[in-house]
Amino acid sequence: MAGVLLKRAGLSQKRSEMNDSRTGVRVSTGVEGLDSILGGGLPSNRMYLLEGQTGTGKTTLALQFLLEGARQGERGLYITLSETKDELLAVAQSHGWSLADIDIYDLAVPERDVLPESQYTLYHPSEVELGETTKAIFDQFELVRPTRVVLDSMSEIRLQAREALRYRRQIMALKQFFVGKQSTVLLLDDQTSESSTGLLEGMVHGVIVLQQLAHGYGPARRNLHILKLREVKYRSGFHDINIETGGLVVYPRLSDAEPRAPFDGQPLTSTVPELDALIGGGLDVGTATLIMGPAGSGKSTLAAQFAMAAGKDGRTVAFFIFDESPKTLLTRTTSIGIDLDSLVKAGKVIIRQVDPGECSAGEFSYAVREVVEKNNASVVVIDSVNAYFESMPEERFLTPHVHELLSYLGHQGVSSLLILAQYGIVGTSMPVPVDLSYLADTVLLLRFFESSGDVRQALSVVKKRTGDHERTIREFRITAQGIKVGLPLRRFQGVLTGVPQYVGDATPLLQDDKDRSTN
Repeated sequence: MAGVLLKRAGLSQKRSEMNDSRTGVRVSTGVEGLDSILGGGLPSNRMYLLEGQTGTGKTTLALQFLLEGARQGERGLYITLSETKDELLAVAQSHGWSLADIDIYDLAVPERDVLPESQYTLYHPSEVELGETTKAIFDQFELVRPTRVVLDSMSEIRLQAREALRYRRQIMALKQFFVGKQSTVLLLDDQTSESSTGLLEGMVHGVIVLQQLAHGYGPARRNLHILKLREVKYRSGFHDINIETGGLVVYPRLSDAEPRAPFDGQPLTSTVPELDALIGGGLDVGTATLIMGPAGSGKSTLAAQFAMAAGKDGRTVAFFIFDESPKTLLTRTTSIGIDLDSLVKAGKVIIRQVDPGECSAGEFSYAVREVVEKNNASVVVIDSVNAYFESMPEERFLTPHVHELLSYLGHQGVSSLLILAQYGIVGTSMPVPVDLSYLADTVLLLRFFESSGDVRQALSVVKKRTGDHERTIREFRITAQGIKVGLPLRRFQGVLTGVPQYVGDATPLLQDDKDRSTN
């Protein structure tokens, strides 16, 4: 039987017949993010393995692959051995798709084959079923002559083969049959047998792996990676994916893109003279600024001040907020004289609320990239890194994700402001969930201090890579008229312990303009 199948598969075809005229052409998978990872799509006229456990999105991706071919006028064939045609139509309907332009060949075991009188006695059932299944696949292909083929699933053929050797021969028969047929083939496998899956992986042209990971809290996270792909360079690593109404969505892992040219060389200023003097004239374009401090010290307000100044300067600012709603942000900033609302209406400030429990790190990075490339944002505010950290499945992966994101933004000439809340209000030990200070180009530190029975706030610059800055500490206050920053305060002690204490007179501190005497 195997010899007949191999002969029919076309082992006698000449090498010239294998190299059809479409060699080198890419075919779109129907998923924009996956095409980006593949560098434009899959090389045409090859056989690929799409593997993953139940629920990872194999059927959804396979249908998108065929629907994309139908949109381009190509014939598509879905051969199903595990699901019925009605089940496939139900899946398509849930996404709002019509499969009218796709041929579906249902090879699922019919009811009559499970009746006692239909069971084979002279031969083992697998010997007959396997040959009939393979013959039916070949016959249907010759009848339809499709450009794209999906075979779902290889686990059924593996069970019919029973033995690894017979299974390998069937894979060879399929591969040799499709050689020179000018068809791109997806084989679906649910990884029920690791040893048999290894046979498939070694014989196909490429392998796409889908995974679903469950964690202690929140929804399951899905990802995708390319295990193997011959002939082309692809973007390696794990890429987050979602199954949404309308199909599979892939969020490619960030990589450095071509830098924008030329960058706007004007520093990002706050329009508060004392604050700009403290940071050395402004924040340079394409740099990352980390704003640190305890809760309530004014971190978000400080970032909003820079955002308002950038918007009024004609730049586009993107806010990604985890901790409050857009309405709360606008209400709060308006009440203190920072007019973000009018800039939102003018399209200069874009506010995106992110749910850290639902949004994966890859999805978030993709959202940032989209607003930079599609909306031309030149300033990105992330409020806060603490909530961003909570969206990560495992703590050790946060730093590489942030490093990747900041590197991308820097190469795009985007100034980024990251807000990081320290644990506690005052004290000698105020840890942070993750140390990102070495990744940032500038670090602004906010602290509470006590003076004459009043709780006040202090602001200092502890790091700036791209230029000089003041080494002083200035009082920082949020008023109904906006942010106010005082003159340098010279009589402090305990700054490095995290509990700054002013030991001079209270009068020189920032109260109003007439009180700004020498310190």
